Amino acid sequence: MLRAALVLLFSALALAGQGTEFIRANYTKSEHYIPMRDGKRLFTAVYAPKDMSQAWPILLERTPYGLEPYGEDNYPDKLGPSELFAKAKYIFVYQDVRGRYLSEGDFVDMRPIVENRRGPSDTDESLDTWDTIEWLTKHIPGNNGKAGQWGISYPGFYAAAGLVHAHPALRASSPQAPITDWFIGDDFHHNGAFWLPHAFRFFSEFGMARPEPLEKYPPRSFTIPDTGYQFYLDMGTMEGTQDKYLKGRIAFWNEAMQHGTYDEFWQARNLRPHLKNIKPAVLTVGGWFDAEDLFGTLETFRSIEKQGHSDVNVLVMGPWFHGGWERSEGDRLGPVSFNAKTAEYFRESIEFPFFEYYLKGKGEPNLPKAVVFETGSNVWRPYDAWPPKNSEPRTLYLHAGGKLTFDPPASGESAFDEYVSDPNKPVPFICGQAAGMTREYMVEDQRCVGTRTDVLTWESEPLTGDMVMAGPVAPSLRVSTSGTDSDFVVKLIDVYPADFPKPDPNPAGLVMAGYEQLVRGEVMRGKFRNSYSKPEPFTPGQVTKVEFTMPDVNHSFRRGHRIMVQIQSTWFPLVDRNPQQFLDIYTAKPEDFRVATERVYHTAAEPSGIAVSVLR
Repeated sequence: MLRAALVLLFSALALAGQGTEFIRANYTKSEHYIPMRDGKRLFTAVYAPKDMSQAWPILLERTPYGLEPYGEDNYPDKLGPSELFAKAKYIFVYQDVRGRYLSEGDFVDMRPIVENRRGPSDTDESLDTWDTIEWLTKHIPGNNGKAGQWGISYPGFYAAAGLVHAHPALRASSPQAPITDWFIGDDFHHNGAFWLPHAFRFFSEFGMARPEPLEKYPPRSFTIPDTGYQFYLDMGTMEGTQDKYLKGRIAFWNEAMQHGTYDEFWQARNLRPHLKNIKPAVLTVGGWFDAEDLFGTLETFRSIEKQGHSDVNVLVMGPWFHGGWERSEGDRLGPVSFNAKTAEYFRESIEFPFFEYYLKGKGEPNLPKAVVFETGSNVWRPYDAWPPKNSEPRTLYLHAGGKLTFDPPASGESAFDEYVSDPNKPVPFICGQAAGMTREYMVEDQRCVGTRTDVLTWESEPLTGDMVMAGPVAPSLRVSTSGTDSDFVVKLIDVYPADFPKPDPNPAGLVMAGYEQLVRGEVMRGKFRNSYSKPEPFTPGQVTKVEFTMPDVNHSFRRGHRIMVQIQSTWFPLVDRNPQQFLDIYTAKPEDFRVATERVYHTAAEPSGIAVSVLR
């Protein structure tokens, strides 16, 4: 019996294509320096099937994170986007991008696309991808002349950049959580506000200089304690990060601190204008609860859709954290359950069939324009457009007494609600402690901040039926401040009813009754309300319109639940502190951080609301 069980176990592992030994037995590894047109060479690892009975397609990932394990005798325990691919056989190619690890040249973060090239020195990631695929199709035996590309996060950016003026052999690409714009909405800035712990943790290690090609970068020279709130508060100003920790050693951090507006430095790193007339089939993938690159996913899909594509442009959105579709079951995030292994469904039923069809001609993926998971009801929905065509715009209006309805304020309502914002006592973004930006903050329970006097709350009556919001969320606020600048954080929240059941089983002892789940939260740095490139101060006490668009949602507020909106001006340490004075925040001094009185107006003449799209 034991022997039979072991045979079944090893057979299952072999069928799944998992493990170093399976890969070593079925693939041959080779390493190459692939020449680019400017003479630099990019280090590349190739894993080719030993089965030479037919030609196989190339599947490429370009990355700044290294190709471990290095050495032709060393093999990884996984190839491709999932274990399904190794079994099905592809020529897997991994490449260190220019200037990282063992590749030659200089590394440039989000290297700008060069549209008007003047010579071989005008290189970019589109050209490096083109030259790589050209070399691979001509020099790697047994390829079928077709290539695909994929990547998550930064590698997702390289996959998206590879679509620009794509090599004709590139037939299919899957940018997953791709970085698109680092000032407007991805990773390190949201609407101009700096995502402090995420940027600090990432660049204090990733941003270290490479004096020469190497297989492993040095670790950061200091430890970030778990008590993140106090750690970043004690850091003081943005200049304090240099004095205490970075010491001027992180080149990109230094550049970011010198470019506090959406100037040419950031605009050149906006990939969206270049995603036009795309030829390969595209599968853009992201998570509704991706704390890093939700914006980039949606904007990559939208840019390709608006600016032209000749084949397929599909959006997939699941209930995932950053990369959760690859490295989790996708059944829950924190205490919020999705009642299914959503990531497995994606890997088996969407991602794998997509590449099999476009690179091998096998099967037919039959994908609609958008395959999106509806949170709240926890079901997958296919749509022939995103946002769905059967949605209608509605506005949730803020009212006196903390009421939230779809009716605009009537004449005679009290004019405003107000709070005092103190940047030296900021509102925490999670209830506990964290050294950095947590995945779970995207569904965090907001009850722990709802009683603070610097947080305003509006709430609907219990819903009499399910209400599905599908598409962007767009606050339109009428506000004033006693200062000359202020952040405005808007949160859309699903309030669970008092009889909501506990999980079963419930080893963590969770109580979900009354849970206030964050569905979408976003910040607007007030000085950028009219232009990210030309900031403007507030006139103290003057009613001012602040409007912005938050990333899309696809959420069902169930019958008996309530819809809640919260507004505040600090969200720490997730967002760096605004001094609430109109100045360059990156050079602000401790004495610049001042208390301000913030008002949110809700009268018939000066209404404040949140525009949403509701399914009919």
